[in-house]
Amino acid sequence: MGLFTQDEKDQHPALPVPGTVHLVDLEGTMTAKHAKGARRDIVLVPAPSLDPDDPLNWSPARKALSTTCMGVYTLMVGIASAAIYSVLEPIAEDTGLTLGDLNAGTGYMFLAFGWGCLCWQPLALQYGKRPVYLLSILATLAIQVWAPYTKSNGQWVANKVLQGFFGAPIESLCEISVTDIYFQHERGTYIGLYALLLAGSNYFAPIIAGFIAEGQGWQWVLYWCAIFCAMGFVFLFFFMEETNYSRSVIIGHENEPDIATSAPEPTADVEKTQKTVQSSEAVSASPSREAPRKQKSYLDKLKLWRTADLHKSNHLSGMAARPLIFLTFPVIAYAGFSYGSNLVWFNVLNGTASLILGGAPYDFPAWAVGLSYVSPLVGVVIGSMYTGYLGDRIVLAIARRNKGVLEPEHRLWLFAPSLLLIPFGLILWGVGAAHAVQWFGCVFAMGVIAFTNTVGIQLSVSYCIDSYKDLCGEAMVTVILVRNTMSFAIGYGITPWVNHMGLQNAFITAAFAGMAQCATFFIFVKYGKGMRRSSAPRYAKYVEKMASSGLVH
Repeated sequence: MGLFTQDEKDQHPALPVPGTVHLVDLEGTMTAKHAKGARRDIVLVPAPSLDPDDPLNWSPARKALSTTCMGVYTLMVGIASAAIYSVLEPIAEDTGLTLGDLNAGTGYMFLAFGWGCLCWQPLALQYGKRPVYLLSILATLAIQVWAPYTKSNGQWVANKVLQGFFGAPIESLCEISVTDIYFQHERGTYIGLYALLLAGSNYFAPIIAGFIAEGQGWQWVLYWCAIFCAMGFVFLFFFMEETNYSRSVIIGHENEPDIATSAPEPTADVEKTQKTVQSSEAVSASPSREAPRKQKSYLDKLKLWRTADLHKSNHLSGMAARPLIFLTFPVIAYAGFSYGSNLVWFNVLNGTASLILGGAPYDFPAWAVGLSYVSPLVGVVIGSMYTGYLGDRIVLAIARRNKGVLEPEHRLWLFAPSLLLIPFGLILWGVGAAHAVQWFGCVFAMGVIAFTNTVGIQLSVSYCIDSYKDLCGEAMVTVILVRNTMSFAIGYGITPWVNHMGLQNAFITAAFAGMAQCATFFIFVKYGKGMRRSSAPRYAKYVEKMASSGLVH
């Protein structure tokens, strides 16, 4: 049963603002339980149940294994999606396809990465994330084996579209796996880790691909991607555990101890008094108390499907339609735009790396083009540390100054360095190459662009999840639809754009567009909370629908 009936909503227009939570108990007076140790003033959000198999109650080792599995999946599928970037020229020479054809194919792949989420995300939320992850990596394996045998443009496009469709869970499901097992004050660190693995795999792949192509031929780049996916499939099959859990906030039992012997102390994100800011997660509250359950055995964890999931009423059509409806939520639409507009520079970099570094005056061989991706890999590591580990601490400090209340917009201030770094990196890369700047300048620019790309991934995802936690499984699909549609457009048009405008003019335009795009975060710092407040009735309605279906995880 939901927290508010329709009559109650009409009588209480001031619903809790989605995403606004009282995260820090400055005075030590809140009845909700807190984190342990040095952070004991932090309120744990969301509230775990009494079940030892509730992912929020898992031991640190069990959570670490789950996070490792998510990371292995991200690395293997991510490497397969980006390994060809440093060998586009050899592929074009051998197959007769133009560089424009190859870049257009990867554009279609990104489009399918986004729209494929409309299929896989509902299936994962309805029937389980584990079978979706396993099917995705297995299908990616098969597609990589097929790829070297594509000789026509039609076959190349078909291969890339299928790769994008089956690889789509990497885009929107991994973030939800993080939120399944970590509390709100921890999410930034682990979504930062996801951003590191996602962007890092895309920058690491061309490094090894260049050497593989040099020693074994470009076909073996794709064969090795298949081998990596096979290794990942075996690891996930034996160690990946299902993280879906039908969650309800137990109102009235916030102070009772947890029975799980290896679990962290549970708490509630809904406070008993009217003095504190209520969490939006409270909308999915249930007045009934769960009975403790016995912890699952290892063999139970290996099952592809759980009996309870198979007997749920089917809500796939609603879950596939709602991400399109969520485009009308300004915060979700902005998160998608922010993610997409940061990612396009990653696509611009990859689409021009072989062209710039492999052509005059640099004339890098394929292995050297690949080796240049060490720079963006370093940029990704720095970016993930900045937005993840350091970002969590910055946001907590801002919340403490804000009387303990955390607003999702607090995290957007971390975009500030990108205002300068995006135009700097793009100008150094494109204009520098047009004027034959020393090769280190181009390579350094790659690292700067990768840093801003990682910042954009983590902050955009976190802003969406922090704003609408109970709907984040579907809202993330909306974000990815916007993001990957933008990626498709730039992947399809990057080659003719650079050819017609020239490197200098194209990248001066890109620099100012990137700076303007980044500056939009100021709008949401100022008006974002008002937008979230105005969306509260609709948010409550959709959360009630999902809670009644047992789909709030």
